[in-house]
Amino acid sequence: MMDRVQGIDILTIKTLSLFLSLLLLGGCITETTGGYTEKADAQKALQERVSLARQYIGEHNWEAAKRNLQLATEIDGNNAEVAEAFALVYQQTGEFELAEESFKRSIRLDRNCSRCRNNYAAFLFSQERYKEADKQLEIVVKDTLYSGRPNAFVNLGLCRLKLFDTQGAEEAFVRALSMDRTNPIALLELARIRYEDQDYAKASQHYNAYKSVVRQQPAAGLLLGIQLAQANGDRDAEASYALALGSRFPNSPEYQSYRRSIPRD
Repeated sequence: MMDRVQGIDILTIKTLSLFLSLLLLGGCITETTGGYTEKADAQKALQERVSLARQYIGEHNWEAAKRNLQLATEIDGNNAEVAEAFALVYQQTGEFELAEESFKRSIRLDRNCSRCRNNYAAFLFSQERYKEADKQLEIVVKDTLYSGRPNAFVNLGLCRLKLFDTQGAEEAFVRALSMDRTNPIALLELARIRYEDQDYAKASQHYNAYKSVVRQQPAAGLLLGIQLAQANGDRDAEASYALALGSRFPNSPEYQSYRRSIPRD
């Protein structure tokens, strides 16, 4: 299941801004009578440090990321974005207790930080704490201004699948598609749900839409293609998907599952 989660952007970290000169960050803050420049420059320096740290996180340069986050902490020790970025570093370096502590702190500092909650939910999912992840995502999807809301619905659907709530999962995936009709994970999961419910027409509809938005199908997608082809009696499509699965993913669990399904003489 986590293979699918990584497609969602729940565990993928994007750079928030362009690389900025370190000379800008090292300059002194100029005071004015009203203090406006001092505050504005401090906020700018903070955001630059956080942005630079996120870039290093994306490059898996954990020490450089932590160094910049520590400098950000010296500017503002109670910033939710800094706490969240620390959590992402700790999660990736296997320091899970520190990661959870930092995620919780980021939410305490800013209860309206939906990205913080979404990433905390992804962390909980990775720890197989699905009920707790579901609880956080229920809050996230209520934020109508959150730009990552479609993916949050996808994450919620994946959580509900783990909790054996198929109906709830389907509802979440449908909501995701109402905001992003090209979300490949939502399309694939809806196709799988409809296939398992023997609604092959609807499953094929979702699956065809899924194929139109992915360059190359992963093993899970090809296996579902085989299953739908079998259900629809399409021998040519079945053979084509089986060939692709065997040639591209010969050691995958999906290919082994397909081979076990082949009748033996």
